[in-house]
Amino acid sequence: MELSCDRLAAQLAGEPLRPVYLVAGSEPLLVLEAADAVRAAARAQGIGEREVFDMEGRDADWDALDAAINAPSLFASQRLVEVRLPTGKPGAEGGKLIAAFCANPAPDVVLLVIAGEWSKAHAGKWSEAIARAGHVAVAWPVKPHELNGWVSQRLRSRGIKATPDAVARLAQRVEGNLLAAAQEVDKLALLAGGEAGMLDVERMDALVADSARFDVFRLVDAALNGQAAQVSRILAGLRAEGEAIPALMGMVVKELNTVATLARACNFSAECKAQRIWPAKEAVYKRALGRYPPESWQRLLVEAGKVDRIAKGRVRLGSEPADAWLQLERLLLATADKGAARLLAS
Repeated sequence: MELSCDRLAAQLAGEPLRPVYLVAGSEPLLVLEAADAVRAAARAQGIGEREVFDMEGRDADWDALDAAINAPSLFASQRLVEVRLPTGKPGAEGGKLIAAFCANPAPDVVLLVIAGEWSKAHAGKWSEAIARAGHVAVAWPVKPHELNGWVSQRLRSRGIKATPDAVARLAQRVEGNLLAAAQEVDKLALLAGGEAGMLDVERMDALVADSARFDVFRLVDAALNGQAAQVSRILAGLRAEGEAIPALMGMVVKELNTVATLARACNFSAECKAQRIWPAKEAVYKRALGRYPPESWQRLLVEAGKVDRIAKGRVRLGSEPADAWLQLERLLLATADKGAARLLAS
């Protein structure tokens, strides 16, 4: 039976660890928290040893995983073995190994499979075997009409009561970004955790200085996620707040350089580790990488340098000074939408 991530947490609290778990979905925050719940349950039940295997494409070493599962533990009576599947597909070899483990689990191993993408097409005999021997939890994306309820529940879990209008305001500001929503709720818990009564819209506004405080982090994430409309909205907000373009360009250049580096890498997972990229952010970069070949990301990086020079008055377009805000918007729209790349020639 497929569980929600919330239901998985309840199951973990009420029973001994099962031999195997599958946590899957394209919503990074929910997948991360569900996997963390399994890790916490393992620690609570005395499992201190943890091994992690990144299985991506041709670089996946299933023989090494098989050897690790069947090797006796040197330091603990039980181990947590994590298998990360960025694409959600273990292939024939991996599927066979996982199914075999489920049929005859190693007594000293709890297997946690984490799939970064998931749909009905990803399921197979291997995931059915996990469901029989353990639990399958899927983090389905939160739909727009579900976001207010999700935010409200998140607030309640942190001991905060808010009016429906205040919840709606917070949901509007985070633009459907669950990670941003979670961060804002945690901030509210610190600022208003001791307050009695309900937070109304005015108090929410006072506590969260425009959560969509239209910050540059959200701006770049919107571009990498392909959210062109959000790019224009956030950029307009930054401009209205009086932000200076040179202050924004450091993060823009940094993120574009990261994507360009990942685009050239032979092994995505290994490069993410080398770049110290948080696992929840990997899906953002993957979506961006599917938009352009490596050389195009290098071109966007060059364009970012041009925008920076325009903002500092070092570049003119024709006889008039160039509009740095317009050029930055064109750059980020091109980052978000392949069809907008033609704007860069304007």
